[in-house]
Amino acid sequence: MEKTLTVGIILKPQGIRGEVKVKPFTDCAEDFRAFKRIFLDGEEYKVLSVRTGGGCAYLGLRGVPDRNAAELLRNKEIVVLREEAPEPEEGRYYISDLLGSGIYTEEGELLGTLADVRQAATDIYTLAQGEKEVLFPAAKGVITAVSVEEKKITVDKKRFFEVAVL
Repeated sequence: MEKTLTVGIILKPQGIRGEVKVKPFTDCAEDFRAFKRIFLDGEEYKVLSVRTGGGCAYLGLRGVPDRNAAELLRNKEIVVLREEAPEPEEGRYYISDLLGSGIYTEEGELLGTLADVRQAATDIYTLAQGEKEVLFPAAKGVITAVSVEEKKITVDKKRFFEVAVL
């Protein structure tokens, strides 16, 4: 497992005092309250304030005193150290831990690898089969088992082919 996690992306400055609006890659924007420091392009920033609303987090960072400084952070990914991130709930996983996992049927047939996860009410997984991509929802009954340690996701073959977008 990697020592860092990408937990969000800075969308834009918010206001004139250097606050930034963040799109979280976590289950909830409230998760950002746990972070005391973040990293942007390898540079550490101390988190001074966190507020949430509308599914976004708004961060005040040390060294970002005004809108002009915040503008320079637009579209930067927010990285945290894994040991400082909250543990996911049972049955939940960090996307970075799942990417690259093999996707297998219950019979052991390799369908491809997990290339991307699009967050939605039910996450949409992108399975890569060489140059071809297959989209499928991570819905109950489709995914039957996940092993982060083995980098393996098991799916019900019948259900998978009912919902997959080929």
